[in-house]
Amino acid sequence: SDFFVFIGLLAFCFFTKSLTGAYTKSTITQIERRFEIPSSTVGIIDGSFEMGNLLVITVVSYFGAKFHRPKIIGAGVLLMGIGTLIMALPHFIMSRESMWDILIVKCSKIPYKAHYMGCIGCLKGEVESSPTWVIVLFGNILRGIGEAGIGPLGMSFIDDYARPGNSAFYIGCLHTFGVIGPIFGYSLGSLCASLYVDIGLVDQESVTITPQDSRWVGAWWLGYVVSGLLTLLAALPLWFLPRALPENPQTSKAYHPSNEHKHTLSITEIAKDFWPSIKHLLTNRIYLLYLVSSVLAFNAFAITITYTPKYLEQQFGQSASKTNFLIGVISIPAVALGMFVSGWIMKRFKLGLLGSARLVFFTSVTSLVCIIPYFALSCENIDVAGVTVPYQSCDLLNSCNADCGCPDFLWDPVCGQNGVTYISPCHAGCNSSWGTRQNMTFHGCTCIQSWGLTSGNSSAVLGQCPRESSCTKMFYIYLALQSLAFFVYCLGTVPFFLISLRIVDPVLKSLSVGILLLVLRVFGGIPAPICFGALIDVTCLKWGQNKCGGRGACRMYDIETFRYLFLGLVSSLQAFSYTLLWIFTTQIKRKVQNDEQMSKDIELQYPVLCDTEQENNVK
Repeated sequence: SDFFVFIGLLAFCFFTKSLTGAYTKSTITQIERRFEIPSSTVGIIDGSFEMGNLLVITVVSYFGAKFHRPKIIGAGVLLMGIGTLIMALPHFIMSRESMWDILIVKCSKIPYKAHYMGCIGCLKGEVESSPTWVIVLFGNILRGIGEAGIGPLGMSFIDDYARPGNSAFYIGCLHTFGVIGPIFGYSLGSLCASLYVDIGLVDQESVTITPQDSRWVGAWWLGYVVSGLLTLLAALPLWFLPRALPENPQTSKAYHPSNEHKHTLSITEIAKDFWPSIKHLLTNRIYLLYLVSSVLAFNAFAITITYTPKYLEQQFGQSASKTNFLIGVISIPAVALGMFVSGWIMKRFKLGLLGSARLVFFTSVTSLVCIIPYFALSCENIDVAGVTVPYQSCDLLNSCNADCGCPDFLWDPVCGQNGVTYISPCHAGCNSSWGTRQNMTFHGCTCIQSWGLTSGNSSAVLGQCPRESSCTKMFYIYLALQSLAFFVYCLGTVPFFLISLRIVDPVLKSLSVGILLLVLRVFGGIPAPICFGALIDVTCLKWGQNKCGGRGACRMYDIETFRYLFLGLVSSLQAFSYTLLWIFTTQIKRKVQNDEQMSKDIELQYPVLCDTEQENNVK
């Protein structure tokens, strides 16, 4: 029937929108490097989805039910698909050869004696950060606008036409597809990150850097093309569904022209009661505690979900491709399992309001405990001459490379035989090279000799020196603990949302959820990525440089400061949130006790009325 066709199409929409959202998170580092922009700007791009969503969510949710809901959803999904394709557009309008294309492709083909002087000229003419990242931001805003009506209108349509008691099952299936989407999103991000940005236009073998290099830019645009086309595919069939389904005559009748005046009056009455309802909710102490606690927890969640891939890449020296793949196949399934078990716990034990609050508090605190070992899982900054360790003097330019004319903005790292990374062969004082492309080695490096090595042991190879072997082991331990923390935390997802329905008057349930989502986006989804992105920039040790001398993308971070900032802020926000959650739980306990006492008092005062009510309930 049309009803099940609608559910199938809506599930596919949930899948594609969550796939694109997860893919966007996985491309944070790639976008930063491609457009030579700092993390704070990337945070603005990431938060632009929520900005677009907020522009229309109130209007669409409040008035959308008056019109053709499947078509409105279809229009939104169509807009999401167009926005996703627009996000890939900068790749096709930007210059094919970026700064690093010239550095790693052209310069690898010229003799070493001319290597640097020729490259410096190319770099000075080409180094610039592209303003086309604004197109990516605009596309993400369109995605947010299109997504606004999918959830509210889709779930209300299902609730209108589902058989009694089945709507929760169907809505649960939608969210299941919403969780499956990120698995494919991060997997797609992993695949695209392993491919060079100009795939098909540049010989992959001519690229001298690897995906582990801080300059590597993967085919970030390719995933947006794939997910955008999938989204467009999901949008078109929705336009052919009816406005109302004949299986439910009552709902169909609501839209009949003869009922138009009655419907308008109903909307008018609702509009008059809107602000008093808002005031009633915001004067509810328990609901306010719930909101503030949720905002703090959501800030921690937004920071975690946005910057975890970047944190793992920087902290453990892993490639974006490997990091995204493992997040997709390890961490995201733990989230899905946690949500499923959460619903089963609620159904199996029939938890009430107090039981739900206790479950949320227990799972939240337990997940916070799982974070504590993260602080011990750390790697040291690699030794970079003139950045993290000094030369025999204290600057990037030393007597050993003073005559080389090395530009400060250059970042073409090589690993010396002394185990120290140098910003470039020029900064290592090398005077000859052998081999080509990724097999190129540099010899006669005077700065390496200054560490006490003989001239025969003063060579260097392309790329940064590898991290200690324990880093990879810590990386896998971190992922395992993170998956456990995600699973435990998600055990509280179903009771968390049910609480927002049970602590308010029944007539205010929908408004309660709407305000919750609005507040979470305004005070969490938008500011958290932007503000934390600016904090990440503070930890940068070596910046790229733009044509006019401005900052580009960061090439190297102080990973110790990054670790304490990332983990410290997330755990602090969670600790404050769970403190309020404990106060909230005690308030709930008191409320439940008062309600029980009130019921007992009524039963004692009006025993006949209570007996009659019980008999009616039995009948």
